[in-house]
Amino acid sequence: MKVLVCISNVPDTTTKVKFTDNNTKFDANGVQWVINPWDELALTRALELKDNSASGVQSVTVAHVGPATAEPTIRKALAIGADSAIRVNLEPTDAYQVAAQIAEVVKTEGFDVVLCGIESSDFNGSTVGSMIAEFLDYPSVSAVSGLNFENGQSVITREIDGGKETVSVPSPFVAVVQKGIAKEPRIAAMRGIMQARTKPIKVVEPSAIDALTEVVSFEPPQPRAKCVFIDAENPAELVAKLQNEAKVI
Repeated sequence: MKVLVCISNVPDTTTKVKFTDNNTKFDANGVQWVINPWDELALTRALELKDNSASGVQSVTVAHVGPATAEPTIRKALAIGADSAIRVNLEPTDAYQVAAQIAEVVKTEGFDVVLCGIESSDFNGSTVGSMIAEFLDYPSVSAVSGLNFENGQSVITREIDGGKETVSVPSPFVAVVQKGIAKEPRIAAMRGIMQARTKPIKVVEPSAIDALTEVVSFEPPQPRAKCVFIDAENPAELVAKLQNEAKVI
């Protein structure tokens, strides 16, 4: 069984976001790039399954749509334990383009399971996984917090309102995973870092697929207002501010 894990190259969550060219472009200067946290958990679970010979998982590949500048992040995924990587040589402009390109990779390479994080920590769109499934006409399971294989069958746990649901779908399928799929992301050991230097990154040219959306500009959130201290002996002032300024009552 071959597993593909889709990974995004995102700014570290401590990065101070800045824009240039009149707020039309993201300023990447000084940014520390990392594997998207949800994708990192998906990769960890895929590797855990591979470590268990009973699961039937034989290889784990990571795929990314992006320019060559993303290869250090791809190497991190290889250092964590992925067997190989595929990079579509394109700087995408929307989720549709990313999903379409990954779907083309799956059609060419053939994978039994495709894992995607529920969203990326930069755009938080939550659309790529379901669109990949639609392009491929594969079964898709969302909100996945557990994945196992028993007797050749998938056993998928997903979060629903008020509890959890266990389902099984035939391969190939797409699983959109969230927190809980793995306890902690796997950390690369020194041996893995050394091995990652020689693991292959297959670079493929993009298919002729146009983006459907265009980013016109970015707008940073308004700065938080200063704290207002109210005398504990003056509850009427508190009520007035909550009603007239905060408008929460």
